[in-house]
Amino acid sequence: MLVLVVLAAVAAVVLVVRDTRGPGSTPAAAPTSASAAAATTSPPAPTAPASTAPPPAPPPAPATPTFDRAGQSIDDPNSTWVVVNKARPLAPIDHAPADLVTIAGGYQLRAEAARAMTDMLAAAAAEGLGITVQSAYRSYDYQVGLFGNQVARFGQTQAEVQVARPGFSEHQTGLAADVGGGGCDIESCFATTVEGQWVAANGPRFGYVVRYPDGRQDVTGFKYEPWHVRYVGVALATELQRTGVPTLEEFFGLPPAPGYTS
Repeated sequence: MLVLVVLAAVAAVVLVVRDTRGPGSTPAAAPTSASAAAATTSPPAPTAPASTAPPPAPPPAPATPTFDRAGQSIDDPNSTWVVVNKARPLAPIDHAPADLVTIAGGYQLRAEAARAMTDMLAAAAAEGLGITVQSAYRSYDYQVGLFGNQVARFGQTQAEVQVARPGFSEHQTGLAADVGGGGCDIESCFATTVEGQWVAANGPRFGYVVRYPDGRQDVTGFKYEPWHVRYVGVALATELQRTGVPTLEEFFGLPPAPGYTS
């Protein structure tokens, strides 16, 4: 009898629970991780439109300084840029430099040119090259005797190709020298020696250039003299090398001087 009473009570509880859910009700589903993530995800940020402006231009390259070709006189015999040739004698014609100093071998050059020559020969020696000075400053009177001897030996025409008239010689400026080495002194073969090639390539670092280059006799008035170097200062010498202009006449826009005008 007791068992029946308990079963009746349980059945009554079940009926009450069903009634409280209401007809057609279903259990609530547990939230999933996907739905939770969707509820907390922010909407995407708007995309900025692509720029149509051109990219900024690169900064301009620094301008190469313009060489001032009027920086020194080409007429003043005391200027390191003085141009002396068969159409441009020294003025006065018997000019003598006031600052001559003696260098190795007992030769003389103007002080600035002498220092540069000493440095150049030392640099060559440091590379195992023996370059020596064979001639340098020549006075007006010395050139009178030298030119006269050449005329006596070869005649006027040939002498004027090989030696300048007095007053028309670069040697008289105290800025020119004849150098030699490698078994060749004051001859065209100097150009084929290591020493001669070194002078042509490195001379500008010390302010020296080969004054009478090959193929320019119609401009300078003198045949190729790879041994004859002229001091013009480092600035002008390196500018001549940089531009590839072979002669002072062409660099300064002077007329060719293949021969004397009188």
